Amino acid sequence: MSPWNNRSKAFYAHGRLKPGQMNKGEAAYAAFLESEKHAGRVLWWRFEGLKLRLADNTFYTPDFAVLNSDCVMECHEVKGFWQDDARAKIKIAADLYPFRFLALKARAKKYGGGWEEEDFSRTDADPQVPLLEAVCAIPPMPSIPATNPF
Repeated sequence: MSPWNNRSKAFYAHGRLKPGQMNKGEAAYAAFLESEKHAGRVLWWRFEGLKLRLADNTFYTPDFAVLNSDCVMECHEVKGFWQDDARAKIKIAADLYPFRFLALKARAKKYGGGWEEEDFSRTDADPQVPLLEAVCAIPPMPSIPATNPF
């Protein structure tokens, strides 16, 4: 008899969820983002809100697109563990796009809870892909008079 026939159910993968459906870790992080939004540290967030093209027929969809209160766009990836291509995709996306890329992992309650953070953002100043700080340094619009000239 083949050893593959006697495997317990613990060895089988649970499979992937349908797009747009959160796992437990993502649902916990969504609740955290909502609390950050109410505290004013996050302006907007969306689950699987972006789809980034990395190459022909190769895309990366971060778990969360997040706009912070300082108007910096971030892509957050919630991981329990890394699959082979996921780490490569987030690094490639960080090189191609002017967003901040973060990977988050839930910290055990016995270690204080919260989220461990790994930053994949670019540190160099590639002139072909400007960083958001340089792009967003636009002076404010002049104020419009309150009176109607018509």
